[in-house]
Amino acid sequence: MKNNKAKQLIENALTSLTESLENGQSDELKKYLQTMSRFHQYSLRNVMLIALQKPSATHVAGFHAWKKHGRFVKKGENGIVIIAPLVYKKETVENDDNSSNVTEINGFKGVYVFDISQTDGDELPEFASVQGDPTRYQEKLGNYISANGITLEYSDTLHADGISKKGTIVIRSGLSPAQDFSVKVDELAHEFLHHSGEKLSKTQKETEAEAVAYVVCQSIGLDTNTAFSDYIQLYKGDKETLISSIQRIKDVSGRILIGLT
Repeated sequence: MKNNKAKQLIENALTSLTESLENGQSDELKKYLQTMSRFHQYSLRNVMLIALQKPSATHVAGFHAWKKHGRFVKKGENGIVIIAPLVYKKETVENDDNSSNVTEINGFKGVYVFDISQTDGDELPEFASVQGDPTRYQEKLGNYISANGITLEYSDTLHADGISKKGTIVIRSGLSPAQDFSVKVDELAHEFLHHSGEKLSKTQKETEAEAVAYVVCQSIGLDTNTAFSDYIQLYKGDKETLISSIQRIKDVSGRILIGLT
């Protein structure tokens, strides 16, 4: 891709992304956040227990909690054991003035939760995702990643869609071709931008990487819908965050687009 064409594509894409951020949360993101807010937030210990028993788990909830979401645990499914606190209240009445003290005695017990894959019923709102066919560019992107001394790996147990590990990119297996491509670009942006020791906030890092992925995906003709602006807003990014990193985003986007020729 020639420099002039790449620059124009980058400018057009960033203008579109800025407008999306100005418009605020999409209806899809609002529905997604409303639903996710009703899921219980598990402790690190329970997250580890879930991962050990069912590494592919994405959304877990108890039997009755799933019913509230309009879903039902499939017959024969084995639950995932986690630890739940027990709180007992014991009231002690003082004899002299009839005052009372309440003492809480804490304990723990094992309870069962179930992953969404173990349930049937109403569909949950989905986070927007990239659509389209990046076949023309998949091999080029893989070669470009390798040419920059970065190892590309796939994992069946990765909970995130992808991670950047300073010299290694790991992608979750089973993503659609468009998602796979966009995640690889996102993690490649992290490789280029965020392993130099420069101190940046999580919001800044995610905004930069998502913006680069948006520009590249948009430029090769993928349907980006609201996926990238939604993700940026999940990390509290906005138009100002984007503008503050605009030159870094342009530089890396152009570098990748030229590398895909």
